Amino acid sequence: MESGNINMMCWLIPLLVGIICGILGYLLGKSNTKVIDNSDELKRCNDDNSRLRAQLEACKQQLITMPETKDVSSSLGATPMAAVPILIPFDAAAAKAAIGKTVKENDLKVVEGIGPKIEGLFHAEGIKTWKDLSETSVARCQEVLKGGGDRYKIHDPASWPMQAKMCYEGKWTELAKWQDEHDHGKL
Repeated sequence: MESGNINMMCWLIPLLVGIICGILGYLLGKSNTKVIDNSDELKRCNDDNSRLRAQLEACKQQLITMPETKDVSSSLGATPMAAVPILIPFDAAAAKAAIGKTVKENDLKVVEGIGPKIEGLFHAEGIKTWKDLSETSVARCQEVLKGGGDRYKIHDPASWPMQAKMCYEGKWTELAKWQDEHDHGKL
């Protein structure tokens, strides 16, 4: 009988210690819990939301009550809200600092992979500025090269529009980094 009591005590003592530790842990955890009151922030967000909704409704009403204007461009088939091109000024000093050589505005030879002869091919096709080249598809660039003959087959214009866009947008540091990381302008 005595071994039965000992066996039961081996189970009962750890069980009681576990229950007591669990209760103490719960009480300690509960006593250290801070209640975060976000009601002020929630109220501020709700107020902002209400204010923005009111502004949106006011804008919608203003748009509805605006008098219609006859737009000449719409009668010509253009969209009434045609985008006005934004001219980005050329900064020769920034270009020289990043590239390490003097850069002339709209010099297509800044694009890695384009030399004087290829630049001439593009100029003959009416692609004379970085902006023009940035808006030219890679397929069109390949057509221009193809028009120059078989000796231009080896050139890969896949990155030329992207490089030209960096030039046009004045992203000289990014262009220099990209050209350093890629082998002769190839992706």
